[in-house]
Amino acid sequence: MITHKKLPNGFAYIEIKNSAAEAKIALQGAHLFHYARVGEEPILWLSEVSDFELGKAIRGGVPICWPWFGFNEDRTLPQHGFARVSLWEFVCSDESDEKRTTLTFRLTHNKKTLQMWHYKFELELHVTISDKLTMELKTTNIDDKEFEITQALHTYFKVSHISNVSVKGFNKNPYLDALTYKNKVQDGDITFNQEVDRVYQEVDGIIVLKDKKREISINNDGSSSVVVWNPWIEKTLRMSAMKKDAYENMLCIESANAFDDVRVVKPQKSHTLKATIF
Repeated sequence: MITHKKLPNGFAYIEIKNSAAEAKIALQGAHLFHYARVGEEPILWLSEVSDFELGKAIRGGVPICWPWFGFNEDRTLPQHGFARVSLWEFVCSDESDEKRTTLTFRLTHNKKTLQMWHYKFELELHVTISDKLTMELKTTNIDDKEFEITQALHTYFKVSHISNVSVKGFNKNPYLDALTYKNKVQDGDITFNQEVDRVYQEVDGIIVLKDKKREISINNDGSSSVVVWNPWIEKTLRMSAMKKDAYENMLCIESANAFDDVRVVKPQKSHTLKATIF
């Protein structure tokens, strides 16, 4: 079942419920901010004090960073691009399977986007809600010149406590430590006892987030880079829309095309970034 809803301030979102799972997706940013399998705790973390207002990014869930990841060279432009605070069009849904619901959202260039990024494009997000969560972000170049994109499905995972967590799937992978801007190589599993902000490259295979009582697997296509981030104590205190202890119960593992994994999309061609969480 798909239900269109609005908050008292007019903020619009779609609620999805089927026999396998439930989810909520905001029209602003096509931002998935809730996903849980039936009878289980939510897989996604959402800040208890996040803004649900037009023009402000939601803190948590799966923000879409596009057409650039991180800061633009022009620091007057929004961090992580404009897609996550743009209003998307809800195109269609498929509810033909009681255990599986697929929704399609679309964003295209307009006068405002062309002022920030001088290309014509069509961006589609296909989200499938079942006992697995699948997100496919398809960029199509409808301009007459090629363009480059960096991007991420900036997924916030809910964890019991960050001290209980380890992440498998990056052993021997090179990464950029964004805190020191030094290139390093991962040795073994990732564990957390301080701030972590890393962009892993040459990632191929399933990533496993191990928590105290559950494991979550992530498989990416159209991507060889993954961002792993937890802001820890001091940075959380300075961040908007997060409680001071929020870092304890969240971990970002972001399916990405970032840094060395930049993608060039030629005219009339497409690139799809796909993440499957199970």
